[in-house]
Amino acid sequence: MKKTLVSLSIVSLVLGGCANMNETQRDTGTGAAIGAVAGAVLGAATSGKGNRGEAVAIGAAAGAAVGAGGGYLWSQRMQQQRAAMEQATQGTGVGVSQTADNRLKLDIPSDISFDTGRYDIKPNMRPVLDRLASSLNEHPVTTVTIIGHTDSTGSDSINNPLSVNRAAATRDYLTARGVSPSRIAIDGRGSREPVADNGSVAGRAMNRRVEIFIAEAAR
Repeated sequence: MKKTLVSLSIVSLVLGGCANMNETQRDTGTGAAIGAVAGAVLGAATSGKGNRGEAVAIGAAAGAAVGAGGGYLWSQRMQQQRAAMEQATQGTGVGVSQTADNRLKLDIPSDISFDTGRYDIKPNMRPVLDRLASSLNEHPVTTVTIIGHTDSTGSDSINNPLSVNRAAATRDYLTARGVSPSRIAIDGRGSREPVADNGSVAGRAMNRRVEIFIAEAAR
């Protein structure tokens, strides 16, 4: 019973604290609270009498994590990073957005990222990565995932390692500017995740890209 009251008290505190949050933070906090309630109810419904309080507490905690958005937090620091990157990339064609799971996403298209069959950093991409590195060094609690993509030109045996090399080249550029490599994970998706039609030159250019995700873990 005590654990149940503690769980519900936490929910009340989360909702009460939302008054001083920005819109995105309120959404995250409300999601956590709703998830906590749902988890608590499920825990109570599925537990035996002897361990119902513990099940409620565990269910509330798990539900809060899910409700908050994939275990990631959209904090004031994340909002500041988004604003900084929007300013730094204005007019470049780089997309800056907040994902459904509360990560900051930078979508860097081919006209400033990579030429066909290559993974060297183009000159137009360097100022964007320079500003990103500065932002990451100012917010050391965040982690970074870099995903490289290719168009459909060539076979998988070429495109798969090429996409990884694009992600690795982006990582290496950031680490050379002080970002700890332990914060950065990379992956390559080859041509498997197109965002446009590979049947046209313009479509292939859109697919030849790198995506950078920045996250702050909920604590």
